[in-house]
Amino acid sequence: MQVLQLFKTLHRTRQQVFKNDPRALEARIKINEEFKSNKSETSPKKIEELMKVGSDVELLLRTSVIQGIHTDHSTLKLVPRKDLLLENVPYCDAPTQKQ
Repeated sequence: MQVLQLFKTLHRTRQQVFKNDPRALEARIKINEEFKSNKSETSPKKIEELMKVGSDVELLLRTSVIQGIHTDHSTLKLVPRKDLLLENVPYCDAPTQKQ
């Protein structure tokens, strides 16, 4: 049940992160291959390790990948997702000590 949930979550994340990028959306093939190659795994320890790797990959994609679009030969336009945008905190040369 958890393996299937991770499989679906990875595909949903892939669709969000690589939206409108047909070449990057082909990551679907790699996800499917990895799950298929480990389909017959029976060792609980190995399954747990594989689940951890899959969860880490999903988290990395969701929190760290920003899509870029080539606008010409030397310009790249970044398209961050709303969930990646953080509140802008002003820089301070002399931080105050917390009390």
